[in-house]
Amino acid sequence: MEVTSVLLEEIKGPKDVRKLDGDQLAELAEEIRTFIVDSVNASPSGGHLGSNLGAVELTLALHRSFHSPHDLILWDTGHQAYVHKLLTGRHAEFTTLREAGGMSGYPSRAESEHDFIENSHASTVLSYAHGMATALDLGDGPKRHVVAVIGDGALTGGMAFEGLNNIGNSGRRVITILNDNGRSYAPTASRLGDSLVKLRAHPMYRRNTARIERLVRDLPGGEVLERGWDSATHALREMFEPPAFFEDLGVSYLGPLDGHDIDALETALTTAKEMDRPVVVHVLTQKGRGYAPAENDPVKHLHDMGSVKEGSYTDAFSKAIVAEAAARPEVVALTAAMPDSIGLLPMMERFPDRVFDVGIAEQHAVTSAAGMAMMGLRPVFAVYSTFLTRAFDQVNLDVGLHHLPVLFCLDRAGVTGNDGASHHGLLDMVLLTKVPDMVVFAPSSYQELPQMMGDALDLCDGPAAIRWTKTAAPHVGPDEVGSGLSARCTRADEAADVCLIGVGKMLAAAQDAADRLADEGIACTVWDPRVVKPLDAELLTDAARHHLVVTIEDGLREGGVGSAIADSLRDLAPVGGPDVRVLGVPVAYLPHGNVDVILADLGLDADGVVAEVTAWRRTTSNQTG
Repeated sequence: MEVTSVLLEEIKGPKDVRKLDGDQLAELAEEIRTFIVDSVNASPSGGHLGSNLGAVELTLALHRSFHSPHDLILWDTGHQAYVHKLLTGRHAEFTTLREAGGMSGYPSRAESEHDFIENSHASTVLSYAHGMATALDLGDGPKRHVVAVIGDGALTGGMAFEGLNNIGNSGRRVITILNDNGRSYAPTASRLGDSLVKLRAHPMYRRNTARIERLVRDLPGGEVLERGWDSATHALREMFEPPAFFEDLGVSYLGPLDGHDIDALETALTTAKEMDRPVVVHVLTQKGRGYAPAENDPVKHLHDMGSVKEGSYTDAFSKAIVAEAAARPEVVALTAAMPDSIGLLPMMERFPDRVFDVGIAEQHAVTSAAGMAMMGLRPVFAVYSTFLTRAFDQVNLDVGLHHLPVLFCLDRAGVTGNDGASHHGLLDMVLLTKVPDMVVFAPSSYQELPQMMGDALDLCDGPAAIRWTKTAAPHVGPDEVGSGLSARCTRADEAADVCLIGVGKMLAAAQDAADRLADEGIACTVWDPRVVKPLDAELLTDAARHHLVVTIEDGLREGGVGSAIADSLRDLAPVGGPDVRVLGVPVAYLPHGNVDVILADLGLDADGVVAEVTAWRRTTSNQTG
């Protein structure tokens, strides 16, 4: 039944939340869940659903217990902050969720004084909190609380533990809310609250456990007693280990608490505020709570509204890696908490022992893949482009320096659209092409991707990467698919003055521009480089005979593929070589919005290419005239 947002519409800021009684809070929680479901389902750009449905009561308790923005409430990961946005006066803006010029899907400093960090990559909030608490302690201003909400799998990332360690060591007054829903995007690789590593690893524990188990088995009715013993020891582990873990780091522990009980949460938060040392408040929540489709989604509880679309590049990868794994027993796959979004679920179902979800831990994933490769496996790390850059040091030194055959499969490369500045994959070509001996593929069609995966596994004895875009994949015939490390000329004209080189998805813009320029009497050669490192010598030789070469890429222009092509052409023809125009993304933080609109605004479409060529032609005509 649809619930009208009577109370929600009256919430202009956190002070309005603090006026409500228990019954009103329960009603408001129900209104918020309905509103978020309706908003996300209505948004053309989708949104993050499950994590926000699970954080409703927690967010209400936080804004009743603390006084934002005087108190600093920080969110990690930022996609669980929809309720926070609603309670801080942004109800009306939800109609523009993730739309160009509209409300961000993450905390945004430009949107509200209640948003302190734009945190859309996970596991960073405790480091922010440590720094902020340090600054407050060194200042002479009024007392302010620093509250770091971490969860939805973010505590699987190593940086979170680095921050927690320093908070505990320093004794800074940081209140950490561990929003434990047992998930990240999909089932989380490790739940801190259930971690039994320390207890199980203790030698005395192992010896005593083995001795007791032997005694229990030998007693009459031993099977029943043994089951009882297992239950008892499990309960003891659950009861004692989380506090011990945090206390050893110098951090007090409260919990675990029912994250949907506002009264209990407020009581615990009041206690935490009175403590003169860092404290963790461990809160158990249900991802997707109150919305049956999310509660019944076993993989990610409708973490977001996206899925692998049939015919997309991700779909091509998903099918290709299963085929390669079936043909090559040495192939294994790694994911950083995103087996569904990245397309690895079919491989997990078929080869469950050969897919490894390491949690939100990209650095670990890369170096673990290096170890696998050293021992004869062929690891494939499937990850969003923007997340791989978190582990570039490991790519460069742990994989590259050892010349190990790890294959990086980068989804969401280039301009990605509605997730904003943090999620555009603009750095991968700039960075990966600087790793010695790295081979970088850029498919321009659905059919190219499986071809490149096979070629990478066959031909590359060192590191390789395949990067593809989030947008739709063109489908082509067998005669339009290249092979090996060779580029492919898609439009040849010996009399052409202009050569267009379209990287990956930008091949379509180059081909469309060539058609339009032909109508204007300007002949063009068009190349699909396919492999942007190493560059094909045939492509470079052919490009060098033209008067104008235009390169188009959906990565950073400075230091990207076009720049490498320009440098190579200058080496081939130091004097009298072609004029090279490099079209790419500027060094800037791009906002969220429609991918095609963003690319068009940057001149990275057929119109932009045509404009570049006609401007060159006009300039050369004036010079010769």
